[in-house]
Amino acid sequence: MSQNVAVSDGRLEAGAGRFRGFGALYDEVRPVPPVELGELIAGYCGARPRLVVDLGSGTGLSTRWAARWATEVVGVEPSRDMRETAERRAEARVSYVAGWSHETGLRSGAADVVLAVQALHWMEPEPTFREVGRILRRGGVFAAIDCDWPPVVGDCIAEQAWDDCRRRIRVFETRLAQGLSGSVLRAPITSSDQPATSRSGADGHGDRPLPEGVRSWSKSAHLDRMLASGEFAWGREVALASTDEGDAARFVRLLESQGDYQTVRRHGLTDAELGVDRFRRVALERLGGQRRAWRFVYRARLAFAR
Repeated sequence: MSQNVAVSDGRLEAGAGRFRGFGALYDEVRPVPPVELGELIAGYCGARPRLVVDLGSGTGLSTRWAARWATEVVGVEPSRDMRETAERRAEARVSYVAGWSHETGLRSGAADVVLAVQALHWMEPEPTFREVGRILRRGGVFAAIDCDWPPVVGDCIAEQAWDDCRRRIRVFETRLAQGLSGSVLRAPITSSDQPATSRSGADGHGDRPLPEGVRSWSKSAHLDRMLASGEFAWGREVALASTDEGDAARFVRLLESQGDYQTVRRHGLTDAELGVDRFRRVALERLGGQRRAWRFVYRARLAFAR
């Protein structure tokens, strides 16, 4: 293994640690991609995929989803907490292995499809693409799938409250990445705090510095990086929406399942400081306990192996 990849492994270990301790919450409230997206991916294979490899499979939400349209699915997940949560919901034709996106341990040319669902932005691009190219068969599909936040819940005040809260969280997360602590970390937010004025429901991280040695790569540049790697013959982006439902409690718990929220809470910041208390009040007032129709918008970057 090269020195560069070894350094990256340390950063990726930190990234895996970002999701430690809330696997049950994640599995309970996170959505899964629409059935139509799975059918689209399978259609590009020309037949029902024999093997799908799910990189960064987490609690197995996306792995179980893929089992609806594939013969066999293997989830590759470095986080022991997440993997154990997935294994507690074992299904036929689904298995999980410990591994990294750049080091799966799987056989060359074995996969018809490789997935990275809500995960590619945590993966070192070049070694990941080399490994994807190695394990995919010729003409196989690599699908990097991400979900926009917040979900479309049909109430603009509730959705704005989510966005306002996530901006505050991003400010504190950025300050932690800068090594700030104590009263400086907790100082009032001003217009000079860039994350407070910038937003993107499709690419909330961008290339911002993150605390605890974690690195994230911009989602909006996924496809460009995939094609620049030389591992793929062609690629494109598609967007689909899934139908779901939820109430105020799920809306709040979805925000609590975000890695940035969990990170800043581990560093002692309170829900009051983060604006989560206010968000919770607004969500309850606007959405209440009655479940209503929601939409999750998914963006899939598809690339096809040489």
